Amino acid sequence: QVQLVESGGGLVQAGGSLRVSCAASRRTFNIYAMGWFRQAPGKEREFVAAINWNGDRTLYADSVKGRFTISRDNAKNTVYLQMNSLKPEDTAVYYCAAARGVSLTTAQAPYDYWGQGTQVTVSS
Repeated sequence: QVQLVESGGGLVQAGGSLRVSCAASRRTFNIYAMGWFRQAPGKEREFVAAINWNGDRTLYADSVKGRFTISRDNAKNTVYLQMNSLKPEDTAVYYCAAARGVSLTTAQAPYDYWGQGTQVTVSS
């Protein structure tokens, strides 16, 4: 089983930056497409960004495109989400997920493994 552990969340002022990380336990991490999702209070979980197995393709939600950057370091079994120009509406629990057998996907169903999430709070 792949275990995913998010870290790097915290409190940041609007306009600031934050980078969250997701560490995977499995050695075959590089065969998985990775995604970031988020869930704000009272709302359903939504897609944020995704990256394919070798990191040469990425996909972003319209709400974060141009502000967020997803990347991965397979040697470290880690995926990152760099968040710039943060807005209060970015406040949410951010979840890392791994999808096996697909290159890129925005849907939640193909993701086989999920982390516990890390809280990101953006103050106004």
